[in-house]
Amino acid sequence: MTWLLYGATGYTGRLIARRAVAQGQRPVLAGRNAAKLVPLAAELGLEHRVFGLGEPGAVRRGLDGVDSVAHCAGPFVRTALPMASACIDTGTPYLDITGEIDVFESLHALGPRAAAAGITLLPGAGFDVVPTDCVAALLAARLPDATQLDLAIRTGGGASPGTARTALEGAADGGKVRAGGEIRSVPFGSRQVRAAFPSGARTVVSVPWGDVSTAYHSTGIPDITTYTVLAGPALSVVRALRLGPLRRVVSGAVGQVVRGPGERALGASRSEVWGRARDAAGNTVTATLTGPSPYRMTADAVLRIVTRLPELPAGFQTPSRALGADFAGTLDGVTVTVAALR
Repeated sequence: MTWLLYGATGYTGRLIARRAVAQGQRPVLAGRNAAKLVPLAAELGLEHRVFGLGEPGAVRRGLDGVDSVAHCAGPFVRTALPMASACIDTGTPYLDITGEIDVFESLHALGPRAAAAGITLLPGAGFDVVPTDCVAALLAARLPDATQLDLAIRTGGGASPGTARTALEGAADGGKVRAGGEIRSVPFGSRQVRAAFPSGARTVVSVPWGDVSTAYHSTGIPDITTYTVLAGPALSVVRALRLGPLRRVVSGAVGQVVRGPGERALGASRSEVWGRARDAAGNTVTATLTGPSPYRMTADAVLRIVTRLPELPAGFQTPSRALGADFAGTLDGVTVTVAALR
């Protein structure tokens, strides 16, 4: 099959492109910056297409003859809808690697159009939200009447420029939780729990990860909070970023300062997920997941999913709904453990 990797010259896009070639796949590389795209395509011996997302006709032409799309060009709050709309218009199945709540909700709203077009829209096909979404689905299967879900992540190795910029901008907008089935705004870091990660228990603070959107669509659990490990100084910086001028300065500097983890850091870093579901009677069940670097996990997941997109159910999908709750456990180096009901 022929699939297109849009955003191929970004940090994660390059990882996916190189891993694809190593596996014998030959994606079409695409993006808006010819100066970066042409050398990468030549290096890997792949076809390339140069087009931006500002003109719908150009995007549709860029998808000509493509069987599926892996959209990896953020910030997705600005890029996802143009690409997803073009995919619906051309009948091209779509995935992306967003972790942004608003993007998930916007694509969920496009679900009926995608279903009518007979294509899959599967956002969050990377570290956020594949492992957490599958953990959520496993917990819901073990405790079907759960009313509350907590999900926490712990990562190492550093962030790419795109991830850092998106995280800072999203966090600066404040926190979000799911309460009574509705997404609600709360102060960033206003909730804390003790998460029993496999490497040891840590205090985690609430952050607006994409699972506030997706875990609800996957499980129906009405109250959802997402967390991460965040030191006090970092929490203070994020809260300060709510001031417009400082926010613009820091966001603009990210690309100059953050380069993304090198090969050694990628190989050495690990990621962990902890989840806990509780029902109205007080019964609880927990689960953990350990795996490689979030970026390596993302590349692995994208390459497993993109070739299967044409056969997946049409309409908006979450990873666990489309691929099953056990999907994350099939990824390289990933171990999932679900504890007994308490």
